[in-house]
Amino acid sequence: MQLKTMVSASLRCAWCSPVPPRTVRTKPLSSSSSSSSTSSLQYPQWSGLQSWRESSLNENRIWGSNGPERSPPLSSSQIEADDDPTASLSSLAELGNLVLSTSDPLTKSRLSHLAYSRWRRLNLPLGVSKPPEPPARPPKPLLVSPKEIPAPKNSGLPLNAYMLHNLAHVELNAIDLAWDTVVRFSPYSEILGDGFFTDFAHVADDESRHFSWCSQRLAELGFKYGDMPAHNFLWRECEKSRGDVAARLAVIPLVQEARGLDAGPRLVQKLIGFGDRTTSSIVARIADEEVAHVAVGVFWFISVCQKMGRVPCTTFKDLLKEYNVELRGPFNYSARDEAGLPRDWYDGSSMDKQDKNVPLSEVYERLSCIISMENENSSLSNRDPS
Repeated sequence: MQLKTMVSASLRCAWCSPVPPRTVRTKPLSSSSSSSSTSSLQYPQWSGLQSWRESSLNENRIWGSNGPERSPPLSSSQIEADDDPTASLSSLAELGNLVLSTSDPLTKSRLSHLAYSRWRRLNLPLGVSKPPEPPARPPKPLLVSPKEIPAPKNSGLPLNAYMLHNLAHVELNAIDLAWDTVVRFSPYSEILGDGFFTDFAHVADDESRHFSWCSQRLAELGFKYGDMPAHNFLWRECEKSRGDVAARLAVIPLVQEARGLDAGPRLVQKLIGFGDRTTSSIVARIADEEVAHVAVGVFWFISVCQKMGRVPCTTFKDLLKEYNVELRGPFNYSARDEAGLPRDWYDGSSMDKQDKNVPLSEVYERLSCIISMENENSSLSNRDPS
């Protein structure tokens, strides 16, 4: 079965015009082959992407006086204990399902790290599972519409705790968003490649560390997650894309997480102005680490478009229009550029400058795509069956 047929049937990725001249690969992309496959994509990528992928487990889950500090390591007996809920699970998808089914926020954060650590340490397979709809949630915070979120002066929290609570809510949702991506699309590993799931499990581990820092700091300020209402906007955006992997990548890492790159520096400055340098340092570190998550989204969005024979820029715009997702500035261009997110994908002024060249370029892109796919199909047909 041809790749395009499989992706069309399984992942519903049908949109706009085809990709610029580059090879349409039919083999899954793994993290070990990411650097070589990236060259064929012909898009700039975050310079730290490969180092992030190859990094060791990050155990710095405590925020100390000088920044992140290593948590006391779990002993083998603790990891293999009978009451450890991950001990009986034998695949990444099952481990992700466990995290998604856990309602207590601190337990969810701890299990997310334990699940990722166990999968890496034991080299477990991906497996296949089905995510809960929706993920388990704690009784608090009360989830309301964004318009019903109280203003800082009416929240009962000081400004620094108010902003930190909002960030903690984003990070808790981000844990579920990453694991849902792993579990929901696990049946399509042969199409997407193992590296896709490796990357998003890594993202989930990062997000759980971020939530841990936020929770710790809230406690130091005399508050806890759940002390004020929160919105359910992020998960509603996730639900929109539950049947379409390209839409999931466009809506979550390329829009929602990219907004974190925009908001991070402004939030840091507000916290400094409030006089809370510890919280500002936590927020700055989280914003810096989110670059990797946007970069991962860019990489895999381009990869999926490449497999489908679609132009990433046009596909991204069409998906946002189809799913009614709004792009709002001001944009942090330097951070977005660092993450490899092209400006003409999201910035109207950049788009306007390029509109005159679109029709002719699409003709060349279509021809190049057809030639590339014909060459690929020809090589597959001539391959020795043995």
